[in-house]
Order: sequence, then structure tokens, then C-alpha cells
Amino acid sequence: MRIISHRTVVEYYKKHADAKDVLELWYHTVKAAKWKNIDDIKQHFNSVDSIGNKRYVFNIKGSKYRIIAKIIFIQQIVYIRFIGTHAEYDKIDCSTI
Repeated sequence: MRIISHRTVVEYYKKHADAKDVLELWYHTVKAAKWKNIDDIKQHFNSVDSIGNKRYVFNIKGSKYRIIAKIIFIQQIVYIRFIGTHAEYDKIDCSTI
């Protein structure tokens, strides 16, 4: 998968150092993947949820952090739309972000 963008991941863990290892693991796992649907994603991340509008929520570090990604399977592109804590996630409209 092609991920847009790694800089988003790096900027986030510069502010939240405890998230660095898990975010880098997520990034490299996704980059190496060739997903065609949510079932393929669940083989790597069984806690992923589809929230509609081609967006998926990943629970990271035991749900301490969340990533919302828009995934275009045909083009093999993942757009990182949000990285934040569970509390920050609760304050956003994840279907439109």
C-alpha cells in the first residue's frame, strides 16, 4: 500500500514519544500490505473497524491511540486522515475527517 503520508506519523510521535514504536510498526505493516478489502486488513489488525465513506479506524497501543485512514483498495492508497488519543477521537466526526 502507498501511504499518504509518513510525515503525519512522524509529526505525531514527535509530540507523543510513547507512540513511536507502535506507529512505525503500523506504518511498515501497512506499507508492505496488498489489501483488497477489510477482511485482508483484519489479518493484520483485527481491531480495525469500517466507519463508512472508505474510512477505517485502527486501535493502536491497546486503544490508547486511534488512526483514521481512508483506503482506496483499487489504487492501493492509504490516506492518513487522523492520528490521536482515544479522547481526541471521541471529539471528532470521523466519517467526514
